[in-house]
Amino acid sequence: MGKPRILIAGAGIGGTVAALALLARGFEVALFEQAAELRELGAGVQISPNGSRVLRSLGLLSDLEAIAAVPVAKEMRLFDTGQTWRVQDLGATAEARYGSPYWLVHRGDFHAVLVQALAERAPGAVRVGARCVDFVQDLDGVTLLLEAGEQVRGDALIGADGVHSRIREALFGESRATFTGFMAWRGVVPMERLPARLRQRHGMTWIGPHGHVVTYPLRRGELLNFVTAIERDDWLIESWSEAGTVEECRRDLARWHEDVQAIVDAIDVPYKWAMLGREPMAQWSVGRVSLLGDACHPTLPFLAQGANMAIEDGMVLARCLEAYPVPEALRRYEAARLDRTSRIVRGSLENVSRYHNPLLGDPEQAQAFMDREFAPRAMGARYDWLYEYDALSVAI
Repeated sequence: MGKPRILIAGAGIGGTVAALALLARGFEVALFEQAAELRELGAGVQISPNGSRVLRSLGLLSDLEAIAAVPVAKEMRLFDTGQTWRVQDLGATAEARYGSPYWLVHRGDFHAVLVQALAERAPGAVRVGARCVDFVQDLDGVTLLLEAGEQVRGDALIGADGVHSRIREALFGESRATFTGFMAWRGVVPMERLPARLRQRHGMTWIGPHGHVVTYPLRRGELLNFVTAIERDDWLIESWSEAGTVEECRRDLARWHEDVQAIVDAIDVPYKWAMLGREPMAQWSVGRVSLLGDACHPTLPFLAQGANMAIEDGMVLARCLEAYPVPEALRRYEAARLDRTSRIVRGSLENVSRYHNPLLGDPEQAQAFMDREFAPRAMGARYDWLYEYDALSVAI
């Protein structure tokens, strides 16, 4: 008897990583993507050592090195004066400490690497324009229902279909999100448009009383990624593809340092979205159906772990399915991942008070705040447990 056939709803980062990990273990996989083509938005993704460790194990090291930027450090800057603190060594230091590199990648470039690897290892495994709307399961398997009326049979179904997951809704009903009070802007700028002082090889987080800005290089240093979260309650659309204007973004950052203004001015089209929060789920799996990535643990981006959690999920899921029969495998997968992902979701929300804090409006209080919240010991406590995690060996 062959290994189970695994159906995956969604061919984003989490779904494709899960498929590659399953293929490496001899499973048959079929992915169903509602989009008409496999294409990701122009935005940056931070792949920390806990994520790159998995990707290296899947044979993607050289492909990712070809598209990534490797930051030498993370720095914090005060929103108005530009005062700078170096708070984290990355690059070779991080790789030596955690055993795997820290990469900054363009989401589209990263997804293209995953899709190409999947096409080479399992031609035809991905169906585009195939929207998953429901499923029916029994003791022997799962039947996935597509919007066009087609039914597909498999031994297990994984909902990797994002924050608005239809598989999650079918399992547990509609979930409610709460507006956080933050609106985000994002954009990508060709590095050549920027003054030399801003063509950085490190990650930068500007922090202030009512918002923060993150910038870092992408595509071997050819691009600069820009994302900001500000306190604003008049924009409630949770979409990454809603275009705004440079003028509106500039108004939101009117009191910020000239370096921030220079980056905003170099963006062609900034995009905006409302940041919604969701409580961690207490359960992901029912029988032969489970969830992965944003479908079960959407998070605010304030620990830069959204993509990394999905990558970890994919590897742990594949290991569980290799080791146990389907229903038990999905129970063990959930048990192995639930506490960690819930802690990350809550920790991301807690970081808001560090990146947006009234004390940052006064330079003297800002220095004391930085000494307390971003000292080496505090940074180690906040990040070591994230980066040291090994999805290849964690108990299942």
